[in-house]
Amino acid sequence: MTGYRKLWISISLLVIIMLSACSSSDKPSKNEGTKQKAESGYGEVVITNMDHEFTYTEAPKRAVALNQHATEIMLALGLQDSMVGTAYLDDKILPEFKEAYEKIPVLAKEYPSKEVFFEVEPDFAYAGWRSAFSEQTLGTVEELQEAGVNTYIQESSSMSTTPTLDDVYKDIENIGRIFHVEKRATELINQMKQDMEETIAKVGRVEEPVNVLVYDSGEEVPMAAAKDNYLVHLVTMAGGNNIFNDTKGGWPEVSWEEIINRNPEAIIIIDYGDTSVEQKQKFLLNKKELADLPAIKNKIFIVLPLSAGAEGIRAPLALKTVAEGLYPEKFEK
Repeated sequence: MTGYRKLWISISLLVIIMLSACSSSDKPSKNEGTKQKAESGYGEVVITNMDHEFTYTEAPKRAVALNQHATEIMLALGLQDSMVGTAYLDDKILPEFKEAYEKIPVLAKEYPSKEVFFEVEPDFAYAGWRSAFSEQTLGTVEELQEAGVNTYIQESSSMSTTPTLDDVYKDIENIGRIFHVEKRATELINQMKQDMEETIAKVGRVEEPVNVLVYDSGEEVPMAAAKDNYLVHLVTMAGGNNIFNDTKGGWPEVSWEEIINRNPEAIIIIDYGDTSVEQKQKFLLNKKELADLPAIKNKIFIVLPLSAGAEGIRAPLALKTVAEGLYPEKFEK
């Protein structure tokens, strides 16, 4: 009996050892797990955005894009399959992204409510403007992070100084890193640069830039682009001179007297809001005080949608539109 019990114990111990070995062989070791993570190519990505630090160990799978330029950057990087919602378009999406965009749920015409936002179970929210993340909208960055939602605010749209294209490229690079599509981000940036270089080459050397008024809106008191506005950078590249380059702010209120004194030769009209481009143009043409301005006498109006004035992928399109309006003879086929 004693011998039998010894044999039974020995067999039991052998079985336990064999099972443990099988279990250990099925489960990767710590080193193997690290190796698999490295082979996936993601690793650890640390992004500092608007003074907040975010660490990613994998690409977001349920992203929501808020504001048009954020949405179009995501689509330009081919990330539509990682998106569970969009919101707050200023105008029509670019035609090349229309098919992909229509497959993504539109959560709201402007910013969605917190309830609607969280219903899609997002793990990432990308906003074009910092206004998206506040107690009155979707919640603060800190609140969303505590709820498991990492955020990214377009930094080039939130700067205290005039943003440049390099600032836009940095945002695109950051989104590329977060979603592990760095190659696509580089290709997108290179294509943007190439398109703009072609436009600049057609414009050629400009001895005397055309004086340009970038008119936002306002009848009693006009609003115009000033020195801290992103569009000013594109106007300069297109061979123009923004007449309020010496005025602080992005879209400050100015006066008709100042506009008359600065004598614009062309007027860029921003297309958005309840007042149509046609209505804005008619108002400018019928305002008697402006009758002697070269831009009015020659009817040199250039129309840009609001989305073209945002810091996103529309820079080449906006640049070409402005350049063609200022120097049409250089773009004739």
